[in-house]
Amino acid sequence: MAGQAASLPVAIAPMAAHGLVHPGAEIATAHAAAAAGIPFTLSTMSTLSIEAVAAAVPNGVRWFQLYAQADPRRSRNFVERAAAAGYSAILLTVDLPILGYRERDLRSGFNLAVPHGNFDDDRGPDHASHARDRDTGYDSIESDLDQGLTWRDVAEIRSWTSLPVILKGILTAEDARIAVDHGVGGIVVSNHGARQLDRAVATADVLEEVVVAVGGATEIWVDGGIRRGLDVVTALALGARGVLVGRPILWALAAAGEAGVERALAILRTETVIALTLLGACTPDELTRAHVAG
Repeated sequence: MAGQAASLPVAIAPMAAHGLVHPGAEIATAHAAAAAGIPFTLSTMSTLSIEAVAAAVPNGVRWFQLYAQADPRRSRNFVERAAAAGYSAILLTVDLPILGYRERDLRSGFNLAVPHGNFDDDRGPDHASHARDRDTGYDSIESDLDQGLTWRDVAEIRSWTSLPVILKGILTAEDARIAVDHGVGGIVVSNHGARQLDRAVATADVLEEVVVAVGGATEIWVDGGIRRGLDVVTALALGARGVLVGRPILWALAAAGEAGVERALAILRTETVIALTLLGACTPDELTRAHVAG
């Protein structure tokens, strides 16, 4: 995946503020990913910084997810810091100019006004100090996002680094073809966990059209709703190179820290191997569209 070996066609998706669920935060998750031999993706909005995670987990495959910032100098700073710290790919999220209307978060009082380690360099001791004067921290985050991201900006971001730049948030064949024309290092078919735009199309329903449109010109991954090994196998049969898994990992981290994530990944591996075996496939490469009905 992204030119590096992985023991399973799975990577851990970027998720903000792991410190909200466990004190081990992103270091615990990254350790478990390294032990399992799969990539770990650090969010722009992580609890711990790019450098802290790299120093604590030097042996793992690490990718960095970028939310393009309203100030492009900050975006470039993130990309350059990630490259300097040994991250091997940039996942550029392209589907979040503003945050969705999250009724569940409003009802529960969920609060993102917490430390975000990647902003220490220009916001003082932590990002929380920038956000605590607001109800939930969402206003602060939203004001930082580049709300006018264009294909020209994608080209500029690619010019900042020799690392592959992978677009996360593609849902149509048209955008996939344009992404290929812009030389991206990969595409993640994603609807941002289906929690931004209500009634957004499910990634399972559009994955195949994106794969067909790209025609093998770049790697295609998918996230959203990956809960079991059979979901992994289904995604591969529909043409994905691999999947990104999010919520089950965060739930496992909350339940038992690093050991919980290790256990969740072990279950996912077992389920994937069993599914492959029962389908008569010796390797993931042997999966085809014929393995999926409909």
